[in-house]
Amino acid sequence: MVQSQFGKLLEEPLRKFQISILLLVMIVVVGSLGYMMLEHMPAVEALYMTVITITTVGFGEVRELSELGRIFTIILIVLGIGAGAWAIRNGVEIVLDDTLWHSVQQRKMKKIIDNISGHYIICGFGRIGRQIARNMALRGQSFIVIEQDADRIEMIREKGWLYLNGDARQDEMLVNAGIMQAEGLVAALKSDADNVLAVLTARGLNPNLHIVARAGHERAENKLLRAGADRVVSPYAIGGHRLALAILQPTVHDFFSRIFTVEHADIDEIPVNTSSALSGKTIAQCNLRNEWGLIVVGIKKRDGTFSISPDAQHSIIDGETLIVIGPPEQIERYRTEHS
Repeated sequence: MVQSQFGKLLEEPLRKFQISILLLVMIVVVGSLGYMMLEHMPAVEALYMTVITITTVGFGEVRELSELGRIFTIILIVLGIGAGAWAIRNGVEIVLDDTLWHSVQQRKMKKIIDNISGHYIICGFGRIGRQIARNMALRGQSFIVIEQDADRIEMIREKGWLYLNGDARQDEMLVNAGIMQAEGLVAALKSDADNVLAVLTARGLNPNLHIVARAGHERAENKLLRAGADRVVSPYAIGGHRLALAILQPTVHDFFSRIFTVEHADIDEIPVNTSSALSGKTIAQCNLRNEWGLIVVGIKKRDGTFSISPDAQHSIIDGETLIVIGPPEQIERYRTEHS
């Protein structure tokens, strides 16, 4: 356990440099104390002898050394040169590479991640994960990406997004990502088996977490649902549907492309609860179209069923969710004034 923690410390360039400097200082202290005890030198003389010995400047001995003192000096030279070379190497690595900047960034990110809540966790930064992160960033949602691949991590760094370098299937990594305070998790790893394990782990850690998983094959959908995913999305099935729509009903396809593009955000949902101004009113009484420019195209009822193009006299009740279409700025204004 201790060796594992020390190994993690040595993986951080800045921490490794700090440890090498600390080791060098300890050798100077031990060397000075050694000369004071073995050769009865004053403190300043012992420190001077230690420094010129470690740096091998060749000034010579400040006084004639005993046999034991010379053996001690040999050991001090070997340890001092080794520690000094290690410190110089670590310092050069930090200066020549971006390791110092990255290490500082990681420390800042860790502080942010330790205090974050109401965020989303994206497991994997492949093509699907990148699109999810982009969409969330455009919507102003806070999220953390968990990824292992060095090239993909570099892409996340360039975007300035929060990330953790590790395996999203591991309990420790999800805990570090703040899963207990998270709003939701997206499992978008490279294989269905990995996604099943990530979902199982996440559900075990936080039973109330909203989890969405990517399925590469149809037969994996039921497994992901049994593992604890609330919703499973198959990019291939959606892509095939959109391709068929594009060739058979191109105008409908273009319309969907418009309203489902995050930059436009022309479609959104409005949850209704007891404190909502919409609760108890009919759709006509809400006056969403005239006052806000929003059209109610559907309602998700409390039993999970949907009503498409609901009647204007439908009475909205607590627990329903309105699906509306309208200008993105109007949707945002409504959300701001009724949040």
